[in-house]
Amino acid sequence: MAKARTVFFCQSCGAQSAKWIGRCPACGEWNTYVEEVVQKETVATTTGQWKPANTVPGGSATRTAKSVPLGDIIAEDEPRILTPDGELNRVLGGGLVPGSIVLIGGEPGIGKSTLMLQIALGLRQLRVLYVSGEESEAQIKMRAERLADGQHPGCYILTETNTQNIFRQIDQVKPNLVVIDSIQTMHSTLVESGAGSVSQVRECTAELLKYAKETSVPVLLIGHITKDGSIAGPKILEHMVDTVLQFEGDRHLSYRILRTTKNRFGSTSELGIYEMQGDGLRQVSNPSEILLSQRGESLSGMAIGATLEGNRPLLVEVQALVTPATYGTPQRSSTGFDAKRLQMLLAVLEKRSGLRLGQHDVFLNIAGGLRLDDPALDAAVCAAVVSSLHDVPIAGDICLAAEVGLSGEIRAVSRLDQRLAEAEKLGFREMYVSQFNGKNLGALRPGLRVRPVGRLDEVLDGLFG
Repeated sequence: MAKARTVFFCQSCGAQSAKWIGRCPACGEWNTYVEEVVQKETVATTTGQWKPANTVPGGSATRTAKSVPLGDIIAEDEPRILTPDGELNRVLGGGLVPGSIVLIGGEPGIGKSTLMLQIALGLRQLRVLYVSGEESEAQIKMRAERLADGQHPGCYILTETNTQNIFRQIDQVKPNLVVIDSIQTMHSTLVESGAGSVSQVRECTAELLKYAKETSVPVLLIGHITKDGSIAGPKILEHMVDTVLQFEGDRHLSYRILRTTKNRFGSTSELGIYEMQGDGLRQVSNPSEILLSQRGESLSGMAIGATLEGNRPLLVEVQALVTPATYGTPQRSSTGFDAKRLQMLLAVLEKRSGLRLGQHDVFLNIAGGLRLDDPALDAAVCAAVVSSLHDVPIAGDICLAAEVGLSGEIRAVSRLDQRLAEAEKLGFREMYVSQFNGKNLGALRPGLRVRPVGRLDEVLDGLFG
């Protein structure tokens, strides 16, 4: 057996050093280097690793990779495994790709394990192995009974943290899908450091990556996050996997948001919305209805904006509160919207529309807990600020979709037809858009009055007179 050696790893980025360093030269963080014992791989220590069946029948010849000219490669569509969860299929880009590794992270108690168990129980036509390093079999059984259709004879539960034992069970079960809950609890005997360390997370992920790519079996990994919201462990973990999903939301509220931060097989701008109920997570097929507040009367400081998240149009409520500044320097606070863009829009309102906002505090919020950066919300933000400043409400059946330039001009936005269709479906009767989006805008939707405008003053005059 090879002699064990000591290596220092940065707990922030995973950089390696032969000695302790105060400041990491890779990421610049201070006091993040931790000593770990790393053992070199030998023939004796590789027992239990994943070993693919790469020998030809009747012989012992090993298949070797060969270079292929680019012109000889046949481009084919990746076959996908459709899950019973339409929101997850949309976020993944059309379903699970065979041989892919998907990492899903989120705060404790947000519902990561519930979502993954719900997916495992819903795939009736597949054999699924659910590996848990955090809960017992009885706890998983109790959760499965609470979920709708909690019985699945092809779903196998394994409570194990040693990757070598996990691969032995994989050889016996031969699953079509593997779920690991969670990657920070797994450990390999090839590395002598504790579970959750940089070297353990990297080694366990590498073993699962090798298994997934050589067997075309998709692997779903659940990952912990740090206090700042990033995936715990080395940054190389996110580079190794194919897709990184973030499960967000206030665990004290019922709605959850699943967004993509990395996807090698689809778009990274898709969004999935769920509602946590007693029998599991329910898919929200029409999120615009839950993003609009339930109010019986019109209130000032609220405007409806049409935005896009990936290919999905959403109507969101922009809330603004403008009050006289108590201290010398006015506050500018924004939740779910870019704070610098808010300051720019306030400067445009003051310069081009003659509004005096220099002595007022401005607070902005995107209802529903969303974080949006679509420029099409500029007109809604300006309308909500002016509504709160003058304490004049905006009619509840009016929405806006336009970008505001520095000169006060209303600029065109992309895919206006999808935004108009969503507004008409939800019963809005009037929508402000840019006149540069094209001609005959009113003929697109007969049930919706489209008002093309060219200047911000025209929007404010139409809303407030």
